[in-house]
Amino acid sequence: MQINQELNKLASILLAKSIIDIYPSTILGESSINEDGFNYSFSLDTPISIKELPKILKQMRKNIDRGYKLTYEFISYAKAKELFVNQKYHLELIHGQEKVAIVKFGDDFFDLCEELNIEKLSQIKSIELMNVAGVYWKSNAKNQQLSSISGCAFDKQADLDEFKKELTERKERDHRKLGNDLELFTFDLLAGQGLPIWLPKGSAIKYEIDAYIHNLLQRNGYKFVNSPVLGSKQLYETSGHWSHYRDNMFPTIDVDGDIHVLRPMTCPHHLLVYQQKPRSYRELPFRVAEHAILHRYETSGSLTGLERVRSMQLIDTHIICTNEQIKDVVERCYKIINEASTTFGVEIHSVDLALHDKNDTSKKFFDGEKVWESAENSLRKVLKELKINFKEEVGEAAFYGPKIDLQVKTALGRIITAYTIQLDFLLPEKFDLQYKDQNGQIQRPVLVHASVIGTLERFVSILLEQNKGVFPLWLAPVQVAVIPVDPLKHGIYCEKITLLMEQNLIRVEFDNSDERLAKKIRDAQIQKIPYQIVIGDNEIKNNSVSYRLYGQQDSHEVPFSEFEKILKEQIISKK
Repeated sequence: MQINQELNKLASILLAKSIIDIYPSTILGESSINEDGFNYSFSLDTPISIKELPKILKQMRKNIDRGYKLTYEFISYAKAKELFVNQKYHLELIHGQEKVAIVKFGDDFFDLCEELNIEKLSQIKSIELMNVAGVYWKSNAKNQQLSSISGCAFDKQADLDEFKKELTERKERDHRKLGNDLELFTFDLLAGQGLPIWLPKGSAIKYEIDAYIHNLLQRNGYKFVNSPVLGSKQLYETSGHWSHYRDNMFPTIDVDGDIHVLRPMTCPHHLLVYQQKPRSYRELPFRVAEHAILHRYETSGSLTGLERVRSMQLIDTHIICTNEQIKDVVERCYKIINEASTTFGVEIHSVDLALHDKNDTSKKFFDGEKVWESAENSLRKVLKELKINFKEEVGEAAFYGPKIDLQVKTALGRIITAYTIQLDFLLPEKFDLQYKDQNGQIQRPVLVHASVIGTLERFVSILLEQNKGVFPLWLAPVQVAVIPVDPLKHGIYCEKITLLMEQNLIRVEFDNSDERLAKKIRDAQIQKIPYQIVIGDNEIKNNSVSYRLYGQQDSHEVPFSEFEKILKEQIISKK
């Protein structure tokens, strides 16, 4: 449902007014608007708990009923400093502004706000406070922690009711909840913040994805390499990542005077593979891939389950090619990504063409307007020829070249980049990459960065949210649940067929607990296991199994050999 941003901006300031009514010593932080409504952060003597939200909401409704006159105006920086003399965060936000936009509620409350097309608080017909969370000011863990309250506002009660239903659905799809319920992964502060631990069931999914992408890339001419998880500082200085990406790297490691850093990307390593020996045009395109472990520093406030982590695994690919091969290489990369996306059933939300900003003077992008123009036109041409709808995003390119970003929408409503194809004319120059053309002349190749599924962590979070934790048989962490009617009478047969399935690499769980049969079946359903087989006297007599599919009530009895055949065919076909 579409949020009215202006209405929610006003609601956030109404929240600030109501908080100060109840807690007069409050220091206001910053309000923000997103697809789900509003957030406002506060510094209080005692942090707010979720139990206090009804009291705050009641005060907000009282303030709406009071019918405050809303006044929008610009005031001088000097006057603003006087008004916000006890509001240190607001003083930081307005620092250096010539004019400051404010809104006044009557004569006794004012806050930072651009003019809105809203004259009365009564235009807020329905409002809800959703949650309280601890956040650091400016998302920096070195700063003070504040209480952030989120909420949403509508001009119709029916719209709020519909939105709350949508939020409930999102909660059920949240990969963090599903990952916990299905026992896929965990985080433990003892291990480290933002460092996921894959549990056995989650590891099974991860390894299946890994194997599929490995085979897909091999079928498309990629050779796999292996490079260290560390890189020298000099390597990243040569590539330019040290100057452009330093804030996203972990602190350096001094080993006997040599300075190293945990690698945040593999491209410099893969260029060293290319440089191992002189290259000819006959070897191009030169395709390499790696199952790489990367480390990137993310602020604690930005860590979001598997979606944003500090340690990640990526099947990273790089293609070194001639200028003439760019179109074919990019088109093939797109088709590989599309094949993987189709196999996994991931829905692409949108496609962006990230371009440089020729008016940017911050040195965010490397110099070379003709090179940028040629690269951007190459990507634009491919997208048009493939008849792909896309929008151009000026200023969103990488520092070394333009890129195609394929976006997906998470259960929390965020649009995130799942797949990327990037052109790079800069790194081949920095590493002095060369090849001999058909005339024996030395030429400079082009580098293409391509991510088929992005990081495994983020991709699993996408899968969980889009399929609600219901995986196809080939990808399911547990493919078959074996349930005896009576563990004492039927356990030996269950153990026998469990062993046979394990030997055929089928992921199977034998439930030999003393729970009631109905509960065992229900537990298998809760775990979203694709096949549940129940074994009783009749199945042992006939050397058969009675199975039913996840989400269905009907059961089917077939010989065990036929059941194995059904499983194998579905796993191989990846339907």
